[in-house]
Amino acid sequence: MNRVLAHTGAKYPIVQAPMGWIARAPLASAVSKAGGLGIIETSSGETEACKAEIEKMLELGLPFGVNLPIMFLRDDAMLKYLCGSGVKFVTTSAGSPAKFVGPLKEAGIVVYHAVPTLDAAIKCAEAGVDGLVVEGAEGGGFKNPEEVSTLVLLQAIREKVDIPLIAAGGICDGRGMAAAFALGAEAVQMGTRFVSSVESPVHKNYKLKIVDSKETGTYVLNKKATPCIRALKSEKMDAIYEEGRMPADTFKNIKDVYFDGDMEAAPALAGQSAGLIHEVKPVKEIIDETVAQFFEIANRMGTMAVGHNFG
Repeated sequence: MNRVLAHTGAKYPIVQAPMGWIARAPLASAVSKAGGLGIIETSSGETEACKAEIEKMLELGLPFGVNLPIMFLRDDAMLKYLCGSGVKFVTTSAGSPAKFVGPLKEAGIVVYHAVPTLDAAIKCAEAGVDGLVVEGAEGGGFKNPEEVSTLVLLQAIREKVDIPLIAAGGICDGRGMAAAFALGAEAVQMGTRFVSSVESPVHKNYKLKIVDSKETGTYVLNKKATPCIRALKSEKMDAIYEEGRMPADTFKNIKDVYFDGDMEAAPALAGQSAGLIHEVKPVKEIIDETVAQFFEIANRMGTMAVGHNFG
């Protein structure tokens, strides 16, 4: 059996990324109802609001997970809450999971950690995580300034590590999913595709900006400082790109981007897959089309393998 499905209880090995403020119950429940795995974010730092979203998901009885972004946690309140909450699946990110793995696993929680490099993957496997989210440089949001593509990173990690891998970065459909599985992944994580879904809570301006973007429509910003991010191009992001550093208050008005549609207020985080997204669609349609396209490609490749030909 697919190990990610065994760990999560989802129908399909398609995971929704934990975007701050965005990855809450309306989007996560839509993903889980459609057969994927919805994830609730905690990176917003709104602890009580995030707890309420987790409770909503628990009441629905759907498979889902929660993300713990280590460097953004003010204290251990969310960790303690999760250990007694009944949540079964947690992804950790943005830091070392070493101090989190023990308490989470003792509470019966499956733990995957997001990694941007092979060295990090090996250390996390040695720390006892159950699986990894392999984040290639194509993805949106917070990035490693040393860019390694999903294509290369998946192969490097699979060569050295035998635990389940969820591929993230540049994946928004069945073609990307099939490619990821060919390289050793057992699931995919999609962020930008779900941000631009009907059920996403973000303003229509954000969704349409993704739909209208080319594959060259994002910048990697702040590579010489922290945090390094990938975001959609805009006049404000042009200036930051030319300067090379982000001002300290860059994210101050992030909610104005997300919920008011002011695309110049702050970075609109998105991955290079924006150039492959051409329409705002319901989550169920996105997942159904991804699965159908994946199996179409897998069937064609299987026929090639059986016939020992290249098509």
